[in-house]
Amino acid sequence: MNIAANNGVWSGSWVAERLGVELVGDDGLTALLGLALRRNPRRAHLLVSNVLGKHVPQSPAVVYGHGFALGRRVRDLLGEEEAGRAVVLGYAETATGLGHSVADGVGLAPYLHSTRRPVPGVTPAGGFEESHSHATSHLLLPEDPALLAGDGPLVLVDDEFSTGNTVLNTIRDLHARYPRQRYVVVALVDMRSPQDAGRLVDFAGEIGARVDLVAAASGTVKLPEGVLEKGQELVARYEESAARGERAGAAPSGLSAQFPAPLEGVALTHLGARGCVESAATAARARQAPTGPHPGDNRTTPHRSHLTRIDLHWPPGLPDGGRHGFTPAHRIRLETALPLIAARVAEALPADARRVLTLGFEELMYAPLRVARELEALVTAEVRYSTTTRSPVLAVDDPGYAIRSRLVFPAHDNPADGPGERYAYNVAGAGFDAVVLFVDSAGDTPELHAPDGLLDRLGAHAPHVLLAVVPSYVPPLPEVSPAMLPEPLRGPAFSSYPAEDVGWLLQDLSDVTLEAPTEEREEAIQSGGAHYAESLPVEYQPSERYQALFHTALEASATRLAQAVGVVTETVLAERSPRPVLVSLARAGTPVGVLMRRWAQFRYGLDLPHYAVSIVRGRGIDANALRWLAAHHDPRDVVFVDGWTGKGAITRELADAVEEFEERAGVSGFDPEIAVLADPGSCVRTYGTREDFLIPSACLNSTVSGLISRTVLRADLVGPDDFHGAKFYRELAGADVSVAFLDAVAARFTEVVDPVDAAVKELAVADRTPTWEGWAAVERISEEYGIHDVNLVKPGVGETTRVLLRRVPWKILARAGAGPDLDHVRLLAEQRGVPVEEVGELPYTCVGLIHPKYTRGATGADGRAVNV
Repeated sequence: MNIAANNGVWSGSWVAERLGVELVGDDGLTALLGLALRRNPRRAHLLVSNVLGKHVPQSPAVVYGHGFALGRRVRDLLGEEEAGRAVVLGYAETATGLGHSVADGVGLAPYLHSTRRPVPGVTPAGGFEESHSHATSHLLLPEDPALLAGDGPLVLVDDEFSTGNTVLNTIRDLHARYPRQRYVVVALVDMRSPQDAGRLVDFAGEIGARVDLVAAASGTVKLPEGVLEKGQELVARYEESAARGERAGAAPSGLSAQFPAPLEGVALTHLGARGCVESAATAARARQAPTGPHPGDNRTTPHRSHLTRIDLHWPPGLPDGGRHGFTPAHRIRLETALPLIAARVAEALPADARRVLTLGFEELMYAPLRVARELEALVTAEVRYSTTTRSPVLAVDDPGYAIRSRLVFPAHDNPADGPGERYAYNVAGAGFDAVVLFVDSAGDTPELHAPDGLLDRLGAHAPHVLLAVVPSYVPPLPEVSPAMLPEPLRGPAFSSYPAEDVGWLLQDLSDVTLEAPTEEREEAIQSGGAHYAESLPVEYQPSERYQALFHTALEASATRLAQAVGVVTETVLAERSPRPVLVSLARAGTPVGVLMRRWAQFRYGLDLPHYAVSIVRGRGIDANALRWLAAHHDPRDVVFVDGWTGKGAITRELADAVEEFEERAGVSGFDPEIAVLADPGSCVRTYGTREDFLIPSACLNSTVSGLISRTVLRADLVGPDDFHGAKFYRELAGADVSVAFLDAVAARFTEVVDPVDAAVKELAVADRTPTWEGWAAVERISEEYGIHDVNLVKPGVGETTRVLLRRVPWKILARAGAGPDLDHVRLLAEQRGVPVEEVGELPYTCVGLIHPKYTRGATGADGRAVNV
């Protein structure tokens, strides 16, 4: 197979013929777009751009030229004066390079793109979810908080405008924070349906602003009835075909099976032993070839390529892209440096290279694109450009299909959403003599260089692989003196806990209305209105039956809880610090931190300091809280405390956030490993037990956590010099059992001393290395149940309870034979009409699945639900 060209065949014909999908529109539409299939519960087909430089290697001059031309059209539309006041915003990951190219065409506009990489210390200026995407949670992290605060036009750039949901939700969110009079939406293709097209006009009237649209081409996708089901069946048949090939022993040689009848004869791709999807036809040629590579097909003979590292001499302090903003001054510095950078790449290329790929890395699209464009003018070789991606797409070795091959490799940048597969498309089989891989320094990790990493994958398909590392730009932390930060909040003014039990490194937002109904919050979280930390769920008010169940559970589990508290505290005192500073992750960790403090006092007379801090999935730990702790205590004594582990997302979040904070703040000594009461996910080394059992504090919300809400992080409420926020629900004092819960567990301390000592001795010599089996189980469940989003799978009794109390649950998976630990789960499920499905082999007692349905609504910064 040679995928360098499709020989005049439209790269959407394969899908169109089998699913009846039809592109209708401008004459040049099929030149811009091909079609592929993907496993997605909402949309089976994927529009694949031929000029974006993401999935299809393309001339860098063509890729840059399309974006720049769109920018020129925007400048003509706005006029010179308005264009000079504009800000351009691109969407991660696909449109980061396109948006930057548009900004170049506009001229003097600064550029910012959304990101899925949280950066501790950089306060988000907004955020949104992308409902149709495989990976959501976009953040806006400008270094200059005023970047989005001006009143000039905001230009939003995406690769395609399909329904308009993502763009409209972004405008709605930002308009509530930074209102302006004009927006311009830019896309390579406008593929809205007629009903979606009318929404843009209605939306502009709703917000009282002008909204224009600029696109290189327009049209619609005609979908026959039942196309989603038919597409899913097609994908399923492919996967089963590939699986049969593996069972038959095809995997070691990279062979694939073909579709079963009635689609016989269609060569389908298959994940081979080296992580590359290869076609049956290609594999057959490989078996017939005597020695050496098949002409024009570097996939047929596995080999180790020569790896060369290129020192780009990247200008110090120049941002690698628009993650934190890219100004006209930055653009001038880059333009000046580009010729020399490209010359260094050209010098490193083999002299006989005839076909060269410059491969970018996820959000790092613009810098390698610009270098590739300069390189194209310097060398005689044919230069192509594309990037790696998070997006999983089927590959089919057919000239009428847009994704002819794929390389699969593990993520190598420690992403906030945990490990997972990443992809490079149309690289294998394209006949490249050399691949120049661009990554930022955050992605230059051991995983990149591992035997199954991206470099290894590329090395099987090109004789020469060159690695160019661009320094990851991270804005300097603001100079905030610890003296400027307030002292911790304490009860009874803030929380129902006694003042000595815990100091809250939070700001009091009790007077702010933050609550939204559960269904509206779910729509916001999944559809683009807000991050989950920007609003609060309405506090669940337990019925008398549920309260009775809580007290019964507490009575039954108090001894087991007391033993787990003793074990984890003794382990901390023996292995971490003789006088630890307990820092609980609010709010689930706070009751555990108080109990650990009480154990140390009971057993040794120690009066340990204890604080509660905020950590937010996808946005990191409160950097100002860490700064306050470093100023008042030795970081080496700090022990982070949480209630339990689920799949380990917060464990990873904390490790990454602490590492980055220390690098930027010049502080060292914090140990990011969490001490937990229960570690059913096998994510940490310091725990009281690894059993997944009922911790009664998980049954309730604020009424068992000192009457404190979960924490809040919203740009209009939390500034760069503020702690994250929370509310004190004084009005719920009549239902408060926070202190009663602590007293009930502490009362059992005396009877568990001997079992605690025995358990601690066993743990001291045990292998406690985290296995992360919980994360693996969640990934498996996500795929088996067709969810395809690990964030919607919540494992363990505690997380399942949270799903039932705070989110919109879909179903509960319960381990067969689970006993009283699930009584409260069954009751909540009954009250909310949620089915409980017993599962034979489940590593947790139960797993909660969040409903994937709520994708239409949005909740803005004012906490109100709105309809698109």
